[in-house]
Amino acid sequence: MSLPPTRWELAGDRNRGYGETFAQRVAEGADVDGEARLLDAIAPRGARVLDVGSGMGRVAAALQARGHRVTATEPDAVLRAQSEATYPELAVLPHEALALDPAEVGEFDVVAVVGNVMVYVGEDTERRVLARVRELLAPEGRAVVGFHLTAVKAGSRTYPPDEFVADASAAGLRVVHRFGSYELHEANDEYAVWVLARD
Repeated sequence: MSLPPTRWELAGDRNRGYGETFAQRVAEGADVDGEARLLDAIAPRGARVLDVGSGMGRVAAALQARGHRVTATEPDAVLRAQSEATYPELAVLPHEALALDPAEVGEFDVVAVVGNVMVYVGEDTERRVLARVRELLAPEGRAVVGFHLTAVKAGSRTYPPDEFVADASAAGLRVVHRFGSYELHEANDEYAVWVLARD
């Protein structure tokens, strides 16, 4: 079955600055591990972790360095090449969320959908993506989803909290927590970090 183009694909070269920005931050020694610290905190030791839309690999590599068994997936060939160059020890699958087959990859203790992935999925596929996340979660597993609530990035969409919660519920997920950052600031109108579990 063919998949609809993602908003990321449709934005094309307008998104190339993402990888360049984080490459510069990594080179400068900046702290780029906020997401990884939160994911590590909620994961059992040596957890199976799936990073959906792993980008240039910084979150997946940080989790792998902390001893987790990480599966990274990134459909963008340019970002995948950057990931392989920056973190050569990190294997990256060329799949988007809907192309992941739970029968092949198995279940995960933690599924990461961070870095604005949800506001770049294909139009009207949000519930399908969240349903796939649920399929990929182990029974006691949790998903962490983070995105800007308004369309501040090239090609992204505005995704209001009530709509996201409705989509998650329809996909068989429930909200365990909502924060305003990966450092667990209180919820706000700019950015949301959700911790989800199977309903």
